[in-house]
Amino acid sequence: MVVPMFLFSEIMGHEDIKEHLQMAIREDKPFHAYIFQGEVGCGKETMARTFAAGLQCTAEQEVRPCGKCPSCKQIDSGNQPDVIWVTRELSSIGVREKINSEMAIKPFSSPYKIFIVPEAERMTEAAQNALLKTIEEPPEYGIIILLTSNMSAILPTIQSRCLTLEFRPLTTAAIEKYLIDNYHVVDYRARTSAIFAQGNLGKAIRYIESEDFEEKKNQVLYLLKNVRNMTVSEMLEKIKEIGEDKDNIKDYIDLMVLWYRDVLLFKATKNMNQLVFQSEFRAISEEANQRDYEKIEEILSAFDKAKLRLKANVNFEVAMELMLCTMKQ
Repeated sequence: MVVPMFLFSEIMGHEDIKEHLQMAIREDKPFHAYIFQGEVGCGKETMARTFAAGLQCTAEQEVRPCGKCPSCKQIDSGNQPDVIWVTRELSSIGVREKINSEMAIKPFSSPYKIFIVPEAERMTEAAQNALLKTIEEPPEYGIIILLTSNMSAILPTIQSRCLTLEFRPLTTAAIEKYLIDNYHVVDYRARTSAIFAQGNLGKAIRYIESEDFEEKKNQVLYLLKNVRNMTVSEMLEKIKEIGEDKDNIKDYIDLMVLWYRDVLLFKATKNMNQLVFQSEFRAISEEANQRDYEKIEEILSAFDKAKLRLKANVNFEVAMELMLCTMKQ
């Protein structure tokens, strides 16, 4: 798994987390187990790789990683033997083979042996219990970093033995500036992507890099504004036009979530200035008048269920039809 390695100064936001991790590197006192908690796209993977690089960096300077020493170059290319990304099936067998057994082997050329586990919420209960003994009694050189977007799926016994760092949303202004500075896009496009990303830089970058994002966003808006005039089958066809790629469709479900949050917010406050979709005020106002609070909450719940079904590899059409039926009822 090759995730970009940056210098800490190049990572946007999360200043408290960066400060904490840099201090651990400077004082050579990292904790033995971490949980990086935050939604997909918030920068957990990049931060984990940069932290690992800093711990293994061989440069004689206070600010590490340097990005230039042999270890940093190995990490940047994904070939540092003592920084291991656990990307196999996270069953109890996989954890025992990949982490527990390899942790017993001393580092090849570095001060630490670091295991990074993306999507740690996917670990079965048996896998987490298999990992527990290693977290409780790690060797001096051993460090485990669990990355998760769903803290509730991590066993309390694991949580209590790890240091948890919470990745919070970035400001819209910070994301907008980043997109303008690094992607050289016009102001209004950067602003739109930043607003819809809701503090998630990874999501904003996907929006900017998608050549047809605006077109598909408009297709989503058409569907949302015409729920009452379309059959479920017509709505499903419109969803298929947007695409069946999981990550792609989740982004557009997120837009639907933002729309209905606007509907809920306007119903409660009658304040259009707080809306994400301010340009769609008339349609949002109409929807707010025609839906009761219970139904809006039911629709928002249907979006969450659809994303979970897609993640669990439920048939795309089935997952979408169940979601659309809730919107249509």
